[in-house]
Amino acid sequence: MTKLLAWCLTLAAAGLSQASQAKPEPLDGPNRAFHDDLLDNLQGTWKAIGPIMGQPRDLNITAEWVLNHQFLLVHQKDAKPIEGKPLYEAEVYVGYDNASDRYVVHWIDIYGGRTSETLGYGRRMGNSILFVFEYPDGPFHNTFTWNAGAKTWRFLLEQKDATGKWTVFADQTVAKTK
Repeated sequence: MTKLLAWCLTLAAAGLSQASQAKPEPLDGPNRAFHDDLLDNLQGTWKAIGPIMGQPRDLNITAEWVLNHQFLLVHQKDAKPIEGKPLYEAEVYVGYDNASDRYVVHWIDIYGGRTSETLGYGRRMGNSILFVFEYPDGPFHNTFTWNAGAKTWRFLLEQKDATGKWTVFADQTVAKTK
């Protein structure tokens, strides 16, 4: 009986030792869905109104959680053709890198691989997320700001010009349509 009890205690101790050495759950992956109370406000169907490169522009926008709730997909498309310009369309995937404690954004649009190769990174400040892109031709900022009272977003896009001064690329108000 003493040998059986000693054997059971040895087995239990070995099991506890192995359990304490188990690898911790990874910070990112399929078992760690991305939940964000700010970006939850962007789900749905929207209309963006405001200038892009100094010209009036309207975009239709839809946003939904995709890929096992790892990314918010923001699909943007020109609401109407603009003479002499191709219809703009983009798929923007906003996720979160828990290991680096920052947002990531993959901006894929009609301008192809060269401009889509740059990954953006973001930090939240209250009701805003400032995304920074380091494009080959210079830095670019895209700030999403939620106005909880009006239930609208502001998308402010800024770029550095050749003199190093920040200029507005686009400033749009985004209001829900559905």
